[in-house]
Amino acid sequence: MIKERLRELGLELPQAVPSLYQYVPVVVHQGIAYISGQVPRVDGKIPYVGKVGQDVTIEQAQELARICVLRGLSCLEAEIGSLDRVERVLKINGYVQSGTGFSQQPQVMDAASELLMQIFGEKGRHARTAVGVAELPVNTPVEIDFMIAVKS
Repeated sequence: MIKERLRELGLELPQAVPSLYQYVPVVVHQGIAYISGQVPRVDGKIPYVGKVGQDVTIEQAQELARICVLRGLSCLEAEIGSLDRVERVLKINGYVQSGTGFSQQPQVMDAASELLMQIFGEKGRHARTAVGVAELPVNTPVEIDFMIAVKS
């Protein structure tokens, strides 16, 4: 069971929160869950803000990427009832607010990829995009969205 696996890893899913704007956190269509972009809020705040490689270290950005994964899984669980219904993580798209010359977006996103594999095993292995962007909402260094196959 995924809840047990999370406990073994010393992880806890945060409380799923409703969207702040005019979208839904998760849409499930034909067995695919599309999880909206997650920013790494903890108790309503982003722990580190700014551009990676300028204001935020790679290690801090990796920590934020892991928070995004847990927030995304929390939204998914709220929508489908149990993460045991995850058939496979298909793809994640990672956006890294990057300082001038920063080109290590894949290294930042590896933290998210590794966490998904720790939680789901081989079902967590996925395709991925890791891109650098000039600006992200609320000056967050990282935002991630997900596509996950779920069992009916």
